[in-house]
Amino acid sequence: MGTGPLTVGKTLMISPQIPKSLPSLNFLSRAAVVLVLGALVASCGEAQKPGGPPPPAVTVATPVKRTVFDYDEYVGRFVAVNSVEVRARVSGYLEGVHFEDGQTVKQGDLLFSIDKRPFQNAVDQARANVVQAKSNLAFTEADFTRGQQLVRDKTITDQTFEQRSQAFRNAQASVSNAEAALRTSELDLEFTELKAPVDGRIGDRRVSPGNLVTGGTSGNTTLLATIVSTDPIRFEFTFDEASYLRYERLSKDGQDVTSRNAGVKVALKLIDENDFDHEGSMDFVDNVIDRATGTIRGRAEFSNPNGMFTTGMFARIRVPGSPPYEALLVPDGAIGTEQARKFLLVVNADNTVVQKYVTPAQVTSDGLRVIKYGIGPDDRLIVNGILRARPGQKVTPQEQGAPPAVPGAAAAPPPKPN
Repeated sequence: MGTGPLTVGKTLMISPQIPKSLPSLNFLSRAAVVLVLGALVASCGEAQKPGGPPPPAVTVATPVKRTVFDYDEYVGRFVAVNSVEVRARVSGYLEGVHFEDGQTVKQGDLLFSIDKRPFQNAVDQARANVVQAKSNLAFTEADFTRGQQLVRDKTITDQTFEQRSQAFRNAQASVSNAEAALRTSELDLEFTELKAPVDGRIGDRRVSPGNLVTGGTSGNTTLLATIVSTDPIRFEFTFDEASYLRYERLSKDGQDVTSRNAGVKVALKLIDENDFDHEGSMDFVDNVIDRATGTIRGRAEFSNPNGMFTTGMFARIRVPGSPPYEALLVPDGAIGTEQARKFLLVVNADNTVVQKYVTPAQVTSDGLRVIKYGIGPDDRLIVNGILRARPGQKVTPQEQGAPPAVPGAAAAPPPKPN
């Protein structure tokens, strides 16, 4: 039976032509054939129409409400609470070194010893001088006592009595002088042993045994070693004048942020650390602003029981820069970047994705980013599946932490062409 052309493609097209071999069909029969062929064309076209992809699945969550501070970060160095240069108070030959270079020492530990024999001799001589002076004092005192009775009896003249009185007073002074010389000699003997004045870590020895050490109180004395305290330790940093004014105004308003009063909590991280895990407190703010740099010096104190912090080491410190306030926090990975602007993808009531530009602030220790402006507490933020979502697109949201939704019946694949 001859028919018109039949083409299968995106649309099945059948030419509704009546075969010329049916000349006996009347007009109504020809119309019925046309309707049947048209229905066939429609049914084949619907069978070939493909189904669209379902909306992508994303995970949504509302912002976290939390009381937070704004923080300012500065770079500074550690400094020791106590730093002492060990120098000799007396001159002499160094006899011994009683520590290992770099070890931790306690106050009173013996560090160096100087040959004490000359100083022991000086002490012995001073003691002999004291004995001699006391002997002379005893004689002059007895002579003075006898002279008191003789002058009353007019046996001796007043002049002679005054001479005896003068000799007695001179003998008393000589005893005091000899005793002072003895104490000085004993101090010099004691200074031949150099002991640690503070707890801390000592550096390397600067002089070896056998060398002559110059002592005294002048600037030409010999440096033997240096001791720095380690626990606690201080951290010094500088901040600009504008920040200083902001801190002071907040403090005067009764909001103690980073004022001159000790006790403000701060946090610190070393150059190889990611988080501010070390806590300390402010203990000092300088009384002048550096005219050359326009900055002022601040200082915080940290405990250092394991000696990790070392004097001169760089670190970053974080100080509170605002009073506490309620803020909205979101996962830091949910924030996108569009040139210089930051945005979040939000799912509205009809599951359509909306792009909202936000103003982020600092990151907390648990990885949440503070958002100052741009979102509300009830916004459903896309926190997982961000790459699958586009603004204006429909999505299938699922609350974070909820069990996965039971999927519906899978759509049947499109039928194969006839």
